[in-house]
Amino acid sequence: MKNMLIKTSGLILLFWIVSATWANPLFASSTNNGYGVEADSAQYHTYRGKVVDKLNNSPLVYADITVEGENTSTVSNNQGNFVIKISKKSKAKAIIISHLGYKNLVFPISQLKPRHNLLRVEPAAVALNQVYVRPGPTEQIIKKVLENIKANYPQKPNQMTGFYREFIKKRNNYVSLSEAIVGIYKAPYKSLLNDQVRIIKGRKGNNVKRMDTLLFKLQGGPATGLLLDIVKNPYVLLNSDMLLKYKFNLINEIKKNNRIYYVIQFEPISKIGVPRYSGKYYIDVRTYALASADFYLKLDQPEAAAQLFIKKKPSGAKVTPTSAHYFVNYHEQNGKWYFNYAKGEVAFKIKWKKRLFSSVYSTSFEMAITDRKDQNVVRFKPSERFKQRQIFSETVQAFSKQDYWGKYNYIEPNQSIERALRKFRRILKK
Repeated sequence: MKNMLIKTSGLILLFWIVSATWANPLFASSTNNGYGVEADSAQYHTYRGKVVDKLNNSPLVYADITVEGENTSTVSNNQGNFVIKISKKSKAKAIIISHLGYKNLVFPISQLKPRHNLLRVEPAAVALNQVYVRPGPTEQIIKKVLENIKANYPQKPNQMTGFYREFIKKRNNYVSLSEAIVGIYKAPYKSLLNDQVRIIKGRKGNNVKRMDTLLFKLQGGPATGLLLDIVKNPYVLLNSDMLLKYKFNLINEIKKNNRIYYVIQFEPISKIGVPRYSGKYYIDVRTYALASADFYLKLDQPEAAAQLFIKKKPSGAKVTPTSAHYFVNYHEQNGKWYFNYAKGEVAFKIKWKKRLFSSVYSTSFEMAITDRKDQNVVRFKPSERFKQRQIFSETVQAFSKQDYWGKYNYIEPNQSIERALRKFRRILKK
């Protein structure tokens, strides 16, 4: 039964829930796992800032920040903040800020300050008098997305560099926080070859207290994160089988710079059977490329949903997933769409027998692509690959260095993560 659930719904996250070891927090010396050397800051410029809506100054979450004419990029965090490092050898003149529903902002690098850059991006309204030819029923749009994958997505391998972060929280307290620079072999779309990932350098902090009775471990880490590329991994969500089991509704059209995107809502036709997803697709009108997807796992069958997520749990504990939210974004460059950002968030409620109160845990991971090349691309050696059965937090060591990432781009931590990082550093010094 469980194998059928996994095959049908797509395995996104898998958890081990075990009894806590009740030891001191585990910290060790930082490592680069044999890959790369930290670059001296004299080799690059670092710029920090915030991306906001020009009209109301609200933060733009997960906006793409790209160096013009290059593959160097990052994304803003869930508070709109960003950090980007640009090589001093770069000949680029500007960075480009892009986000669905907004015009692109081309901002000169010469006008960037090391800190406190406030980049205001103008909304892009769709004119009411514009007429777009639609291919009949909404299902036909989904069919065209599937038919045009080979034309819209790379058919040659890419070597990518990315930043990966995952954390586990007990209510509002961080129990575990792990991050890494990762190398990715991105296999051609419509190819039977699978994607591969390796850890270039990583770090973590744990804070398991004596009062804690459970320890969550997220299996798969960045390898599982790559499964959210639903164009490359159609068994997760985007496939012809969806046309029989989901209903689609074109609810809106949205603009990004000067391009129009269909906003298509999807829901499972039946609530009977394996857990299914609901959410929205954002599809480019001209090319029928899937540009973004925002979706949830329907949790109206808690026991079946728990089988999807839980690898192991202690006896006497009832574990119920309460929410599961996923997001994936693609970036268009020279007529091809590239995997750019993915995020997953899952929350659980744990009820022990003969105990009055429940424990609430939540976990999240995100991965942003920060660099890419398509020349001299080779697959990784078996000894280098990070595998889906591995637990990421057990493969990286702890940290204390402030500028740990060197030349590599990363996702700026939000305020709560930054506080957790400072706390882990203080524990390390004790």
